[in-house]
Amino acid sequence: MWKIHNKLLIYILWIMEIRLVSSFTSAMLCGRIPGLTPGQRNMCREMPDALIALGEGHQLGAQECQHQFRGHRWNCSEVWQRNVFAHVIPTASREAAYTYAIASAGAAYAVTAACARGNISTCGCDVRHKATPTGGGTPDEPWKWGGCSADVDFGMRYARRFMDARELERDSRTLMNLHNNRAGRTLVKKMLRTDCKCHGVSGSCVMKTCWKSLPPFRLVGDRLMLKYQKAKTVQAVKGKRGLRLVLSRKKHAGTARAQKPVLDWPKRMELIYLEASPNYCERSLQTGSQGTSGRTCQRTGHGPQSCDLLCCGRGHNTQHIRRTTQCRCQFRWCCEVKCDECDESYEEFTCK
Repeated sequence: MWKIHNKLLIYILWIMEIRLVSSFTSAMLCGRIPGLTPGQRNMCREMPDALIALGEGHQLGAQECQHQFRGHRWNCSEVWQRNVFAHVIPTASREAAYTYAIASAGAAYAVTAACARGNISTCGCDVRHKATPTGGGTPDEPWKWGGCSADVDFGMRYARRFMDARELERDSRTLMNLHNNRAGRTLVKKMLRTDCKCHGVSGSCVMKTCWKSLPPFRLVGDRLMLKYQKAKTVQAVKGKRGLRLVLSRKKHAGTARAQKPVLDWPKRMELIYLEASPNYCERSLQTGSQGTSGRTCQRTGHGPQSCDLLCCGRGHNTQHIRRTTQCRCQFRWCCEVKCDECDESYEEFTCK
């Protein structure tokens, strides 16, 4: 009996040692990440595996932001370069609204995906979409829940706790960031899709198994870009419950007496901003602009990447480039590929 007790004691001590080492490692890791608030560091120590997913979400958001703005004067090239989880744009502009929304969406998306893969110990598949004996659907098209549905609610909760933890000032900019954070992560939930797989003999669809899955993140970025183009200007007003953001102040018409102004609140899924965007033509650390000098432009285009718009009226340089590439490649038996060399000439235009 004493041997069993000793083995049990050794096993408990071994588990405690692993947890102590893991806790020490987590504390060191979380202490070295720049830009974290005290609340975020505590969350990092509690769930270091979730922080890895947040890092993936940061990368996801940054890449999508750069893709969506690749032809604009502000091309999102310097966002999150220094402090990964810190404030990213000092100006409360339309671009800041998109940046915070895509960062929040990336965090919720990556944490949800990590849960489904089993990379985070405290979450997994969404238990609300589990297989039941009765199934679902109709007699003509029966189906049932199965597989691993994305637990987007956990991803949203964790992203909210982590991303909103840096908003401490409770001023108008904080309210703007919190609103756009919520819009970004809520969009991920609204864009969940239902995937199904057929079961039956010889490819027939006697029964379908369905589950909730995340859409491609590119679709989330595209949807947020539409919201960016329709973003609303807001201003801060003081009310009984403190500072709030409103779209505009409107007065009732047709009466001589001044009446109480009507406050128009922004919708929950709208992107909002406080300040007009700068022109982003010149390099400015204050606005987060790298300028457009040296950027490649399109001489004959009419969109944001055209030389007229992108170069801000400064004109552009024309460079004649000639290069040799392999062409007309053929496979010869056996086993060799023969290619001709082709000369290619083209012009490249860059902003002055």
